[in-house]
Amino acid sequence: MDIQSVGVVGAGQMGSGIAHVFAVAGYDVLMTDISRESLANAGAVIEANLGRQLARGKIDEATRDAALKRISTTMTLSDLGKTDLIIEAATERETVKVAIFEDLVPHLKPETILTSNTSSISITRLASRTDRPEKFMGFHFMNPVPVMQLVELIRGIATDDETYKALKEVVEKLGKTAASAEDFPAFIVNRILMPMINEAVYTLYEGVGSVSSIDSAMKLGTNHPMGPLELADFIGLDTCLAIMNVLHDGLADTKYRPCPLLTKYVEAGWLGRKTQRGFYDYRGETPVPTR
Repeated sequence: MDIQSVGVVGAGQMGSGIAHVFAVAGYDVLMTDISRESLANAGAVIEANLGRQLARGKIDEATRDAALKRISTTMTLSDLGKTDLIIEAATERETVKVAIFEDLVPHLKPETILTSNTSSISITRLASRTDRPEKFMGFHFMNPVPVMQLVELIRGIATDDETYKALKEVVEKLGKTAASAEDFPAFIVNRILMPMINEAVYTLYEGVGSVSSIDSAMKLGTNHPMGPLELADFIGLDTCLAIMNVLHDGLADTKYRPCPLLTKYVEAGWLGRKTQRGFYDYRGETPVPTR
């Protein structure tokens, strides 16, 4: 299938990043969200990030201008039905994603491919709630999308070869690298990453180290660019908890039990950078550890 137009559901951090890279690669992008403010903010973020790439010599002015012209927005979900490929990048809650796909299905072209940017939820289960499980895949981008080179491709039990090959070609056209993952909870990256973050929170919870000592130890001791608690704040503590719950529920192994302290931070609404407080307090000039 020749994919030329892409619909993106969700104008948050991931949705705006996905729209950005597809527009730069020459695809026409239609982005939707339930919030007009989110759509406006996404446009500003994309323009700023394209400007940053221009300043660094990653793209030229013509590429930036053309990319901005390729992106349009709508608050009507059904408008995405005319696109060739749809990428759902809504919040990491299965009920929300299922509702989006059920609302989309009556408006789709027969050949439209459906995908989810979910970081952990069963692709097979999401696909089963649509009219085209053979044309449904997991299409998991890493954050921040314009910078990170990896895309996880996850086939559901019914995904056909044609759909997989089409999306693999799309990843290549984006200038990124595809990693194929089986449809098991959290796939590859988060299956490995989230338990590490959860263990860092346990290390804090048990008083083995402070926020700053844990992050410094991992940055300097293992050469990680960000400490695990700093990274958790960047991802969003609610997202981290949601993925740990998917792992715990899906694999029924106590080693995936979310740390009670992680749950407590989420209950407090301290979700990381997006709420200005998480394991660090971001309300001042420099982040300050909260424990």
